[in-house]
Amino acid sequence: QVQLVESGGGSVQAGGSLRLSCAASGAAVRSNCMGWFRQAPGKEHEEVAAVYDRGSSTYYDDSVKGRFTISQDNAKSTLYLQMNNLKPDDTAMYYCAAVTSTRDYCTGGPRRKNDFAFRGQGTQVTVSS
Repeated sequence: QVQLVESGGGSVQAGGSLRLSCAASGAAVRSNCMGWFRQAPGKEHEEVAAVYDRGSSTYYDDSVKGRFTISQDNAKSTLYLQMNNLKPDDTAMYYCAAVTSTRDYCTGGPRRKNDFAFRGQGTQVTVSS
């Protein structure tokens, strides 16, 4: 049963924007913590952003603060990641993930992708210089 499906990836030039979407279904819809991770070739997964309880608290990695915005549309059970001023270093496969957790667990600091119970298959983002 598919729980999380990402879309919106693509290829853009540096300075451009993309908006990623993640449609949740099944048990994942009841999660109160959702996040975006990315993995560049040859690198470990890193958490980019997370949102707790419909936006009451958020987390951003320092590398994306001020450029990326995480948000939810609960009516559509969809998670978004608005990415502005993209840089070549943002090139990676982006994954969304969901889990039921406390606020501190969700947005208190970077977590591992495996800390989330539900994980999507990913969408590729490529930024050229």
